Amino acid sequence: MVGKRRAWARVLVQLIRVPFRMTVLIGALWLAVAGYLDVPADFDVLLGFIFRTLFIGSGTWLLCAVLYYAEEIAANRYRIDVRDNRVARRVRTQLRMLRRIGVVVIIICAIGTVLLSIPGAATVGASLFASAGLLSVVAGLAAQSTLANIFAGMQLAFNNALRVDDVVIVEEEWGKIEEITLTYIVVHIWDDRRMVLPSTYFTTTPFQNWTRHNSELLGQIDFDLDWRVNPAAMREELNRVVAQTDLWDGRAVVLQVTDAVGGYVRVRVLVTAQDAPTLFDLRCFVRENLIDWVNAENPDALPLNRVEVRQQPDTPPVRPSSHARKPARPVIEAPGLFSGNDGGKERAQHFTESITVQDWEDAPEALPAPR
Repeated sequence: MVGKRRAWARVLVQLIRVPFRMTVLIGALWLAVAGYLDVPADFDVLLGFIFRTLFIGSGTWLLCAVLYYAEEIAANRYRIDVRDNRVARRVRTQLRMLRRIGVVVIIICAIGTVLLSIPGAATVGASLFASAGLLSVVAGLAAQSTLANIFAGMQLAFNNALRVDDVVIVEEEWGKIEEITLTYIVVHIWDDRRMVLPSTYFTTTPFQNWTRHNSELLGQIDFDLDWRVNPAAMREELNRVVAQTDLWDGRAVVLQVTDAVGGYVRVRVLVTAQDAPTLFDLRCFVRENLIDWVNAENPDALPLNRVEVRQQPDTPPVRPSSHARKPARPVIEAPGLFSGNDGGKERAQHFTESITVQDWEDAPEALPAPR
């Protein structure tokens, strides 16, 4: 009745309807058989054990459903379909991990309760506990990799280094964290592949997290163009292109010439977007439009490979006589990085202020006599 008006009640009914009915049904049958049927003693013990096991199993199912309900109600307070969802993704990851740990603990307790309800199991359990120390050492050595993954999964769930829906670069692949478990993590690759990695991978191997604090990103587009490119006109075209698309978030757009060696000029474009998928589309959009602009408005900027062809003269050049003396070429003295002007000498002083430097102009007698 409450579920007709309240969303939390509808979710509760949807999740616990079947296990609740099973628990009530098994409990009612157990009471009916125990109270109204007259069965032999041996059969009564067996029948009681069966009903007890079924009741514990259905109760365990009900408690696990209640944990799912608690996770669902708590997670609904943190929406992930908004732009800034970093806190929501962290809380959802932690809730999911707590729910899984709780389910494991409940199942283990249920199995232990069933075993202890077996007649004579207490005596057997006492003998087993006597050798529990040795068994724990053997089990720890045999399952150390599994335990390492479990502890790594718990560490990732609560240290805020990785969350569900985080965009990461792992093994040179770009993808999104789809699922975090106690032993492994599933990465949804951009081309719809799934990469399953052990939890210890993210605690022992460096990886890139593009949404660690926020989802905004800065991307670059590089062009190798001819020296006759017009950077100012290309910058104006870039500003016009990004102003006409919703992919650009308006934070930054920059065009700079970052290199000019060899036969090409390296033009780098930096643009920003609200998240990684939008940035990828924005980079492709800007690249396509600037290529079209270079071909239409600045074709001289298209990259070229230049080859200079020289023709060998028919008569060999006349070589000057070895006795002829060439006039001396004037020596051009240009200021250097550490000499030639006051600024250079000041820079040089930073490297030589801790040692003694001989000034030869003030001590001409120290120079060797010319031969």
